[in-house]
Amino acid sequence: MRLIVPLQGVVQGRGGLFVGSLIPCCLFYFLQLYLKRRRSPPPPPPPPDSDSSSELPRTSSRSSLFTRGNSIGRVRVSSRAAPLAKPPDSPYYIGLERVKTDPYDRVTNRDGIIQLGLAESTLCFDLLQRWMSENLMDSLMMQSDGSGFDVSTIAMYQPFEGLLEVRVAFADFMSRIMGGNVSFDPSNMVITAGGTPAVEVLAFCLADHGNAFLIPSPYYPGFDRDIKFRTGIELIPVHCRSSDNFTVTVSALEQALNQARKRGSKVSGILFSNPSNPVGNILSRETLHAILSFAQEKNIHVISDEIFAGSVYGVDKEFVSMAEVVAASASGDFDKSRVHIIYGLSKDLSLPGFRTGVIYSFHEDVVSAAKKLMRFSSMPVPVQRILISLLSDTRFIEEYMAAHRQRIRDKHFLFVEGLKQLGIPCAESGGGLYCWVDMSSLLTSYSEKGELELFEKLLSVAKINATPGTACYCIEPGWFRCCFTALADEDIPVIMERIKLLAEPSTS
Repeated sequence: MRLIVPLQGVVQGRGGLFVGSLIPCCLFYFLQLYLKRRRSPPPPPPPPDSDSSSELPRTSSRSSLFTRGNSIGRVRVSSRAAPLAKPPDSPYYIGLERVKTDPYDRVTNRDGIIQLGLAESTLCFDLLQRWMSENLMDSLMMQSDGSGFDVSTIAMYQPFEGLLEVRVAFADFMSRIMGGNVSFDPSNMVITAGGTPAVEVLAFCLADHGNAFLIPSPYYPGFDRDIKFRTGIELIPVHCRSSDNFTVTVSALEQALNQARKRGSKVSGILFSNPSNPVGNILSRETLHAILSFAQEKNIHVISDEIFAGSVYGVDKEFVSMAEVVAASASGDFDKSRVHIIYGLSKDLSLPGFRTGVIYSFHEDVVSAAKKLMRFSSMPVPVQRILISLLSDTRFIEEYMAAHRQRIRDKHFLFVEGLKQLGIPCAESGGGLYCWVDMSSLLTSYSEKGELELFEKLLSVAKINATPGTACYCIEPGWFRCCFTALADEDIPVIMERIKLLAEPSTS
């Protein structure tokens, strides 16, 4: 019988040291004997005429080296990954997953679940289709100096923060869709593989693990994933009410900040969407100025998510970028290094598949750190080549943006009018690809439980996926976000008929 004994320290002294070392060794002997007796007997030897008999002892010996001390149970993943592997518990993600099991199609599956939970647009795909058909290959193969195609320009490593040409094109495009009232410096810009990495990387640069951001609620449910998953930063809702059309106020920010500090939370910044997601309201110049003044007073950062800046459809609505507020302020009024902007092309140009995002920051250390972090989420160079041509085509961009805004306006009118016929109102809005719908009249009880019950009825009975306000941290039950820009006109009456079934009293 082979025993492995840790002898070191057994004879290093007398008295306590000797006894203290000997007792563990004895216990180890008994453990070895116990395991030896409980070990299953070896398999019987193979027949003498077996061709592989000479190899078996060697294989058995080799196997025993790895089976001795077998671990109990499955090998574990990290404590960071384990929660992510579980099924989602947010109604936002639950709804998206349910749609995948039975998606609506007006031709092949008219009884499927209609998707109103995803903010994407197909309204101008005809224009994108035409441009791509005419320019896609040329944009990939064209060189900045006008020479012939060189495969190394798309196959070799390029700057992780984005080609200079694409950052220049983005700077011009962002200025154009934001009314031309502000200019953007390409050197303050980092290109990311989508809006989600832009949010996460910016959060990583601005706050430490365990710190917090204030965020006006209701807010986009994906921020929980984008910010909390890997950075460990908390989001503290600043509750807004329907009486103010869910617009944040300085008094609400002050109250939330004081409560957070009493709990021991360190608040590093304010994060908000403009236009708001999910409400769709647009923050005024005065509100933006007040937010920046508050941040200056409290010495915290301001993160303005402006990914819907070009999707403003309200005729009398003016979008103002936080960059414009900074530029318009008198010299020395604000420390602009605390201001950071998030942008992307998933909404305004309907290109979520291109995975295109932008971090724009006035803080040179944030830009420097973000450039290094782009090793993990840089945009593919072929996509950048396409975007250089697309964003630089000013005639197409002007045609596209005019059509984009008008078609959102028309679709919004059809959708809201349909709801109005059912006696269901919507919050006042002027931007985004959705509307904020008040379905409180359909609740069985005015509570979070009643709202989640209605959410389930919409999914299982009406076959509609709409995001409940609970997922957006809204404190008033009954509000739902409904995205309408991927719908055909003929789909809207179908949706209204399905909602009407829930509104009618049961005859049973």
